[in-house]
Amino acid sequence: MLQARLKHSLPGFSLDITFECQPGITVLYGPDGSGKSLTLQMLTGLATPNAGRVMLDDSILFDGETRVNLAPRLRRCGLLAPLFPHLTVNENLAFAASALPARERARRTKETIEQFELTGVANRLPAALKGNEPIRAALARTLVRPPRLLLLDDPARGLAPAHRQELYSILRSLDGLPILLATADLEGSVEIAHSLLLLDQGRLLQAGPTRQVLDYPTSADAVRLLGRHFLLPAEILGLDPGRQTSRLRCLDAELTGPYYPGHLIGDRVTLCLLPSALRALPRSGSLSGNQLPVSLESIAERTQSVVLYFAEGLTVETPRSVFEPFRTTREWFVEIPPAALSIL
Repeated sequence: MLQARLKHSLPGFSLDITFECQPGITVLYGPDGSGKSLTLQMLTGLATPNAGRVMLDDSILFDGETRVNLAPRLRRCGLLAPLFPHLTVNENLAFAASALPARERARRTKETIEQFELTGVANRLPAALKGNEPIRAALARTLVRPPRLLLLDDPARGLAPAHRQELYSILRSLDGLPILLATADLEGSVEIAHSLLLLDQGRLLQAGPTRQVLDYPTSADAVRLLGRHFLLPAEILGLDPGRQTSRLRCLDAELTGPYYPGHLIGDRVTLCLLPSALRALPRSGSLSGNQLPVSLESIAERTQSVVLYFAEGLTVETPRSVFEPFRTTREWFVEIPPAALSIL
């Protein structure tokens, strides 16, 4: 397991984060310039933090207070990088395994080339590789001497979808190895992430199991970074700890939600709504259940569905068969399950 606390300052930018990386795949997600690459460089020893501490299993890789700072070759952190262009695939792997005894180096090189199905291109230079061969060869070189931690900086950038899926399939197969994958592509990497770290402007906004972070962001900044939720102002009208329920007012409607410990009646809060939990209904009669009155502004056509954009800032995707009979309707309800009413 990796445990890291990193502090570093550069002109116009500062990074201050604390996180863990368990065996499995942890995705470090953030926009370009958020500090992802710098974080990986400090873990490998290619950059030195101003302060902090990095532990890998029981080994201290860096400690600002005691001035421990292991050289990159001693950390056993594998950072995926392009192949050396002047060496063949076989020579690239042999170079990466050069710290091993000669016989062990030859065995590991041969086994890894076979494992990554590179036998037919082992004597080619990187420029002669095609399709997914470059990424497989780069991974093989990184893993020929098994690392204790695998670090990848946006490895799927520029890959065709089929090649990206093969890369992810290989990463899934690396059982027991902590993997930290930094990326600005959330949708493309979230399918393989056991854990998710949200990084923005050098600050860690949220960390935890992937589904929990995606569905239950804990701050408005995390919501904006994820771009998956809607935020609406609301007021707490009632709290019932016995029934574990609450009552809230939002858009002139009263909603029932879960109990919110630590809050008081009259508190102004922000509702955080996941689009996939919302359902649009043409308005007929009065409000019933957990419904918000909304006005349709525009629509976007899709193959089997229609996306409805409402003036109140909500967007709902609904089946075409549901929408067509009410295409001219402008007044709608948006229904929200009580369990989907989280607050910030």
